[in-house]
Amino acid sequence: MDESKAVDVPMGQLRPLRDRTVGKQEYNRILASIKAIGLIEPLIVYPEGDAYLILDGVQRYRALAELGAEVAPCIVGKYREAFTGNRMVNRISPVQEHRMIEKSLEELDEQSIASALGVLSITHRVKRKLLKQLHLAAATAFDQGKITKACARELTHVEAERQQEIVTAMDGYKDYSIAFARAMILKTPRPLRETRGHKKSPWDKNGQRKDGLIQKLAEAEHRHDFYSRLYKQYTIDLLRLAIYARSLLTNARVREYLDQSHPSVVSRFEAVIADAKA
Repeated sequence: MDESKAVDVPMGQLRPLRDRTVGKQEYNRILASIKAIGLIEPLIVYPEGDAYLILDGVQRYRALAELGAEVAPCIVGKYREAFTGNRMVNRISPVQEHRMIEKSLEELDEQSIASALGVLSITHRVKRKLLKQLHLAAATAFDQGKITKACARELTHVEAERQQEIVTAMDGYKDYSIAFARAMILKTPRPLRETRGHKKSPWDKNGQRKDGLIQKLAEAEHRHDFYSRLYKQYTIDLLRLAIYARSLLTNARVREYLDQSHPSVVSRFEAVIADAKA
């Protein structure tokens, strides 16, 4: 979608495309946020005649109207039906929230921001120290919800380059558990350990837990090797079958017979060939 055109639209020209009801508490948080720090996220609209249909941001529009705004900052969408109901429910990730709060703290105090978010305090949300210790790959994994905050903390026990290696391994094994992270940290060479400002972790000095974590890592590696070999053999078998199926279907007499007597077999063979191409 092309959403590059930004415009200020008079409130009287805005029309909600869909009506979505939200709880009073959620609406009050939106209202308090706009009242305290202004509208951060513009409305997404689509021009229709003399009006603009609101594709995303109906509650922000209502809050602006209640606050007596005359115009609303908007971004013009290219397609009328480009936004679904799920898209209209905005959720920000932990890293996005942190960056938003950090930016707001340049001009506002913590209590004002907490009031805008509808919470008592934002102290626990400002993860300055944690995020500064994470490599971009680890911060992204945390941002996307792949790893937990506790897992992210564990990664700070190794240098940034090692964090990236561990996250890559997590992606490869599809294992984002804290146990896997700890096992990888235990295998980290000492020069890549991050010790500044850290106390020794209990799992680092507990021999029994250390052995258990290393065993889990070995089991994960074994499973990964097994499935890699299985997939490789499947790929080879699929290619062989595709070659055989293609040789049958390109034979005019065989193809004619199969089309007349076994059309379902032809469909299956064509599907095999298509899968092999994919």
